[in-house]
Amino acid sequence: MSAAAIAFDRWIRGAFVEMNTALEDLYFAQDDRSNVNGVGDAIKAAIRDEGQVHVVALWQEGNTGDGFESGFDVLGNVGLYLASLRRHELTNPAREDRSPFPEASSLALHVGASIGMAPRFATAHLATHNRAVNGVRKSFTSLADEFLFIDENTRAILSFQRAADALARVLPLGVTNPVADVQFAAAAEALRDVIAINRKLFEALDIERFFYSVRPYYKPYRVGRQEYRGANAGDFSGINEIDLLLGLCRANDPYYAQLLVDKMLFMMPADQARLRACMAHRSLLDEFLLALDTDGPGAAWRQNAGQFLEIIDLFGETARQHHDQLVARFIEQPAGRLPAERLQGITASGPPLDVLIRSLASLRDMRTAAGDSANKTRHDDIARLRTALDR
Repeated sequence: MSAAAIAFDRWIRGAFVEMNTALEDLYFAQDDRSNVNGVGDAIKAAIRDEGQVHVVALWQEGNTGDGFESGFDVLGNVGLYLASLRRHELTNPAREDRSPFPEASSLALHVGASIGMAPRFATAHLATHNRAVNGVRKSFTSLADEFLFIDENTRAILSFQRAADALARVLPLGVTNPVADVQFAAAAEALRDVIAINRKLFEALDIERFFYSVRPYYKPYRVGRQEYRGANAGDFSGINEIDLLLGLCRANDPYYAQLLVDKMLFMMPADQARLRACMAHRSLLDEFLLALDTDGPGAAWRQNAGQFLEIIDLFGETARQHHDQLVARFIEQPAGRLPAERLQGITASGPPLDVLIRSLASLRDMRTAAGDSANKTRHDDIARLRTALDR
């Protein structure tokens, strides 16, 4: 990394975190915790001006990268900076047709295009590729609830990735191969870990601190003229690989296909490649149905189908946890207590909250194979497997 990139990284890990934390404490001490206007203006100006010095230095360097890792780190740091400016209302896409920070936008666009990612910070910057220095991870603040959210999300993502990797290794073996039991068992264990991690997070995370002091850094903001949605905890390929490998979601479903297109550039390039490769294979559910129709429910089919259905149930539980706990308790309920004028731009994805909730409910129904859903799910196909297994 260049000297300018190293200096920017030190600032992001130091003064940037301290100033954001000071602002969050000021906001949180108010009767109206959602108000940021006229509060801590000197600190906001310091974030803006100190960050601008680092951004301009990197922007003037031109090609800042010493390879992917360096470019990815610079992209994350300028993204964190812009996200902080958005959180503190120094920029807002609702009142602008272009970003008021042209140098930061140019730097983000340059680096994002060069490494094949959206020109803003992504989930990976604060999760799977969040390099710790002396045990301390990058963050916006030093608040305990932010570190809890970052750390448990990362643990869940790593566990989902383990499950996806295990399931992908079943494909070349075939679903009736006796040795596939090792991979099904590994996937099940990883999903049990996700459930336990989620439970810990939802029990320990403070709803008010999350809603008012953590979530606002994930809002959309403009880079140049384009508005980019906020980073989402699901912006990694593993969870979509599981969707497709299990067969609960299909890449040719219009709703799900749009979801994949929307998130592709928010993922690491290696994740993008894994997801594209996954789309080229028949799902495990379809493989089990084909084997059932061709050869009937033999002993090998029964053994592996039983493990497969357990994985379906475990994955469905992770989807219910996400929607019924994180979305409902930590976003929907506290948002319901806000005045209408505070709801504009409240979601990381951009659309109004009620639209987002309906979309997430549709995804939950697909992942749980709900039988009473208005959406098309694999409920009947999974019921066929269960019936054949019970004979």
